[in-house]
Amino acid sequence: MLKRIYQIALRECGILVKNPIYGFCMVIFPIITIFFFTSLMNDGLPTDMPVGVVDQDNTSTSRELTKRLDSYQMSHVVAHYPNMNEARQAIQQNEIYAFLLIPKGTTEQLVSSHQPKISFYYSNTTLVAGSMLFKDLKTIAALGSAGAISARMSAMGKTENEISAFLQPIKVDLHMINNPWTNYNIYLSSMIVPGVFFLFVFLITAYSLGTELKFKESKKWLKLAENNIVVALTGKFLPQTLIFLSIFYSFELYTYYYLGFPHPGGIVPILLLGLLTVLSGQAFGIFIFGLVPSLRMSMSVCSLWGVLSFTTSGATYPLFSMNPMLEAVAQLFPLRHYYMIYQMCIFNGYPLVNAWFNILALFIFIALPFFINRKLKHAMLTYVYIP
Repeated sequence: MLKRIYQIALRECGILVKNPIYGFCMVIFPIITIFFFTSLMNDGLPTDMPVGVVDQDNTSTSRELTKRLDSYQMSHVVAHYPNMNEARQAIQQNEIYAFLLIPKGTTEQLVSSHQPKISFYYSNTTLVAGSMLFKDLKTIAALGSAGAISARMSAMGKTENEISAFLQPIKVDLHMINNPWTNYNIYLSSMIVPGVFFLFVFLITAYSLGTELKFKESKKWLKLAENNIVVALTGKFLPQTLIFLSIFYSFELYTYYYLGFPHPGGIVPILLLGLLTVLSGQAFGIFIFGLVPSLRMSMSVCSLWGVLSFTTSGATYPLFSMNPMLEAVAQLFPLRHYYMIYQMCIFNGYPLVNAWFNILALFIFIALPFFINRKLKHAMLTYVYIP
């Protein structure tokens, strides 16, 4: 049996070398994906996002607010507009992401102990930019009122400690777990790259089986395995498994140990998750081809499954807030279980037993080909390729 697996693996190595699609989809494109996404968000957070100001008050106080807004790392005041309509048009034309409106008489109302109203408008079409600028604009609004109150209390003879206690009676000490830098690269690259990797594994697996039928090599392939479909699959996908494992482990080594992504869980969950990722992706591709033994249809299903994985993983929107039926369907996507194991055992450092359900789910994905072995063997022996 080992000799037959070795012969089939050598045959597969020859196929991998001759067909450039394998080299591109298994090595070159995954490496490009890794460096593209990790370098795209290398700074962690977007900086100097364009903001506008409508300063109808035009006083030293309003100019100070504008100056403070421009001094923030994420905000950069690029334009002043005479009225709200022009600022709104600038947002619609994607010239700015937000603008601050300071009405006429704001400073006068502050001095006279009235409650002036300033407004800020932001676009959440670009989600990260909108949420970041919202925080800056809200801070500016709070600082404007705090500055006036501080000046009045100081004139009344209050000390700095009394003024601080009045303005901020409760001081918030904020700690982001394992990511105090608020580095979005840690959050997003850790999910986008594995999601794309799953997609490549799905497609290459289905493509490998489909080309056996397309080029009428399936019977020769099974003959090398003496018609044992398990031996045939093992020998065929062993070289691909080793290549995919090398690429994925390189990605984990690069992100966790070179870029310094937090991984308090240690090396064992990292290695285990890499192995489960590759094997479950390949098993799922084999399973889909066994259900739909057609090169075109199986690759279409794998593409659809890979793209939908990003939505159902729960990385960008919590799964428990979705429709209960979608929450149940999400368990059918390997990326969902990858994400749960990653966040529990690698990012937060909890024991592997806490993710037992998700580990079991990936093992079930790995076992899926055993349910379609007979149908897959029948397809390889009798089906005729239809373009």
